[in-house]
Amino acid sequence: MSRVYIILVNWNGWRDTLESLESLFRIDYQSFRVVVSDNDSQDGSLDYIKAWADNRLNSFPPPSGKLGYLSWPPVAKPVAYAEYGREEAERGGDADLDPPLTLIKNGRNLGFAGGNNVGLRYAIARRDFRYVWLLNNDTVVDPFALTRLMERMELQPAVGMCGSTLRLYHAPDKIQALGGGLYCRWIGLPWHYGRFAIGRKVINQPRAEVWMNYVEGASMFVSRQFIEEIGLMCEDYFLYFEETDWAIRAKGRFKIAYASQSIVYHKVGGSIGTSSNPVRKSYLCDYFNIRNRIFFTRRFYPVALPSVYLVILGALLLRLFSGKWDRVMMILKIFFGYNDRQHKMISAYRRGP
Repeated sequence: MSRVYIILVNWNGWRDTLESLESLFRIDYQSFRVVVSDNDSQDGSLDYIKAWADNRLNSFPPPSGKLGYLSWPPVAKPVAYAEYGREEAERGGDADLDPPLTLIKNGRNLGFAGGNNVGLRYAIARRDFRYVWLLNNDTVVDPFALTRLMERMELQPAVGMCGSTLRLYHAPDKIQALGGGLYCRWIGLPWHYGRFAIGRKVINQPRAEVWMNYVEGASMFVSRQFIEEIGLMCEDYFLYFEETDWAIRAKGRFKIAYASQSIVYHKVGGSIGTSSNPVRKSYLCDYFNIRNRIFFTRRFYPVALPSVYLVILGALLLRLFSGKWDRVMMILKIFFGYNDRQHKMISAYRRGP
């Protein structure tokens, strides 16, 4: 059975991470190891996770809502684990240890790609895997989610990356994405396929795969060959667009796929204020979303820059009419390449609350 490393990036989100771990340690697939890459959390996340693994966290409440059965009652404890600093982890840790759970202290907030890349380097140094599953820490998974991803990848060796059916954790009948979506270069935005679908009707998987040109980052199943040939995720973005960058870099060399029966439930950006409504987005979300639209376009589709700037101008006007003056100034500074705010934003995010 092929070894899979499941990588979760945690930043001040131990409660979500523990719920995710509870769901992962009851899946039907056997040959996997979980890696929690901690981006310098300031809320005691690693201590809580270790207490959970040692069966010392007696006050952790059961999840509420329709999906409680995916992570409750608790799995048997203790869960064996190893803990490493970033440098030791990237060398593969202790070769004599092979626990089901590995905890990595990154020392600072490396962002989404950076945190995942530490986990990927750990897996690469171990040299004992065939696939890696990059999974957001604010997800819970169906017991067959990993098996269905594996089955889809095994059907077509040319596939390097595969996505899941992502449903909203707090509204499980609603779809966040069917595998991934379409990135439109002319407006500089990705569009998750199936995002407005409701219900549990039969999904047209081949149609979704034709439509997709990226896999949604909350659940990315990636082959070892893909990683070795394409490389790690680009860390220049810090937040957003990393998965689209990865897919674009692999275009023409690997196909992307969608495993419709791999079900993952996603809480959708609770830690950073992600929202599809521009008025409700946090400053952090707004900043990196707009900044990286321009960065990504310059990198891959510079011919589309004029139209992307026009779309962002519309976003500026919307925030102007909404009275969000700080966002207006932020967008103007991005337009004119003023980087001081960028450095302050990233530094503050790395420090945490």
